[in-house]
Amino acid sequence: MNKVRVGIAGGSGYTGGELLRILLQHPAAEIRAATSRSNAGKPVPEVHADLLGETDLKFSNAINEEVDVLFLCLGHGESANYLRAHQSSERTKIIDLSQDHRLSPDFVYGLPELHRAAITRATRIANPGCFATCIQLALLPLAQRGLIRGEVHVSAITGSTGAGQALAETTHFSWRNNNISVYKAFEHQHLPEIYQSLKSLQPALEARINFIPFRGGFTRGILSAIYLDTDLSLAVAYEMCEAYYAAHPFVHISRKNPDVKQVVNTNNGVVYMERHEGKLFLISVIDNLVKGASGQAVQNMNLMFGLEETLGLKLKAMAY
Repeated sequence: MNKVRVGIAGGSGYTGGELLRILLQHPAAEIRAATSRSNAGKPVPEVHADLLGETDLKFSNAINEEVDVLFLCLGHGESANYLRAHQSSERTKIIDLSQDHRLSPDFVYGLPELHRAAITRATRIANPGCFATCIQLALLPLAQRGLIRGEVHVSAITGSTGAGQALAETTHFSWRNNNISVYKAFEHQHLPEIYQSLKSLQPALEARINFIPFRGGFTRGILSAIYLDTDLSLAVAYEMCEAYYAAHPFVHISRKNPDVKQVVNTNNGVVYMERHEGKLFLISVIDNLVKGASGQAVQNMNLMFGLEETLGLKLKAMAY
């Protein structure tokens, strides 16, 4: 089997590092190059110490050979600039992990649980945001049935890796550890892509999504707590969600209240539901770096190249 030749632009950050970890163990992938402006020339394990003994790859300034797929693990705003500045072969498929192209008609929005068929035909993928992925996994089955009416209320908390490696007061260990705070209340940048997806299933959607994001004092994972008014019974809600995700290998419907440790280090999403006085309450959990970023990007690569969707992604949760 010819392996998929991979290039990674921006390999030294959190998503780039996670992508390297996954692809180095992927039986159908061969990493040809990974770039880093600040670490060019350094061996990858000098930056990602957990990869010591796993690879002899060095970071480069540029990807100087043709690759089958290019992953863009760059800062928001930088991916669009990179594509303008670097001419790729028409045969090279693009998977952008930034937010630059998530609303672009020239890119397929890469949420496999929504656009799997389109992803298999796509040459350019915009990988979804981490919060957006977690929230959408809970709401997609409802939107498919046209059942999102009235306001949707979301509180969601993410680990510190969701903020990237750039230094800031709110990413500093002494501030983040044993702490929690709200940021970008009602105005988070992932809201437009969530509306876009839900309206693709429920075109008449007019419901407002009231989203309150929290910074958590832990490293990785997202938990979203969501509620909305509905007359849907809990039994029917579970049947509906189980039917929606029956053909999707990474989303699991739980009858037990989940926690983040169930999904950390995996490409899985877990959705749980309760009913309270006319309201449906949903909990959705994912790993922000795997299903919320790099794992989902590899899932998209698998679909784009006709590989088994779960290839290289059968990862075990870090339960302890």
